[in-house]
Amino acid sequence: MKGYLLQAINLKKYYFLNKGFFSNKQLVKSLDGISFNLERGKTLAVVGESGCGKSTLCRLLTMIETPTEGQLYWNSQDLFKIGSNIQFRKLRRQKIQIVFQNPYASLNPRKKISYILAEPLLIHTNLNKVERREKILEIMEKVGLKSEHYNRYPHMFSGGQRQRIAIARGMILDPELLIADEPVSALDVSIRAQILNLMMDFQEKLGVSYIFISHDLSVVEHIADEVIVMYLGRCVEQGNKTTIFNNPRHPYTQVLLSSIPRLNPNKYQKRIKLYGELPSPLNPPQGCSFNTRCHRRFDKCFKFKPQLKQYSDQKIACFAVDQEENQIID
Repeated sequence: MKGYLLQAINLKKYYFLNKGFFSNKQLVKSLDGISFNLERGKTLAVVGESGCGKSTLCRLLTMIETPTEGQLYWNSQDLFKIGSNIQFRKLRRQKIQIVFQNPYASLNPRKKISYILAEPLLIHTNLNKVERREKILEIMEKVGLKSEHYNRYPHMFSGGQRQRIAIARGMILDPELLIADEPVSALDVSIRAQILNLMMDFQEKLGVSYIFISHDLSVVEHIADEVIVMYLGRCVEQGNKTTIFNNPRHPYTQVLLSSIPRLNPNKYQKRIKLYGELPSPLNPPQGCSFNTRCHRRFDKCFKFKPQLKQYSDQKIACFAVDQEENQIID
């Protein structure tokens, strides 16, 4: 744990849902054993389709919800054991901030930008009115907004400008960790690059760490240091960005990467078609959760659940990769 800003160990979150009035409750494994280490000033990207557990992980990391099982350490301190400490909870709210997906929904349309940005300062600091205004104008300048925007309402801004405001709100307390939940998915392609560059500038100048939630690997490629690929609540592949993008080994990661448009012919990958829909978490397939859509499946995949194993610089949960490794050894 030493040297890591945040460390998650086997995080799980299970829910019990009622199927009907006379039916028994059904167990849903929204998150089923996620572990990672986040270094200071680095970016961890969590990638996967809708329903894979990314947002559940967000809620656990921000302590909106508590896990069914697992541990979460912040600066080597167990968050869930000392979370009842009032002073620590206040500090945690300052040091861990979040930027939401939709800039059109995350900002209160009835409040001016000055109030939206002042609210965290009113709650968490003792700054006076003049000091709050100076802090707000400073953060607005950093995200590329002008001083005349100070008294405007959210509807007067474009989508990209609104997301800049959301990032300014997240950064105004000088957090050590910013959790970005699909921060550019609702924006035009031309605006996405601006927001990503803004986040990277903050990281370079202020040393902030990011957990970047996304379903788009083309976005992740520009900002991530480490990558976790999730499928149906479990991690299927994990490693540094270079390894994942240059040598994807899990069939699901290969599918995701093959769908990225490439201008460089040396990076072009043959398109792998993904058939079928993501299975329901209410009724996951027996064995490997990806066996209903996998192009490399075989008998063992339908009977047993693969465990995450270390292969050189990456971790993979796949029997097909196991088979490849055994053939190399033989």
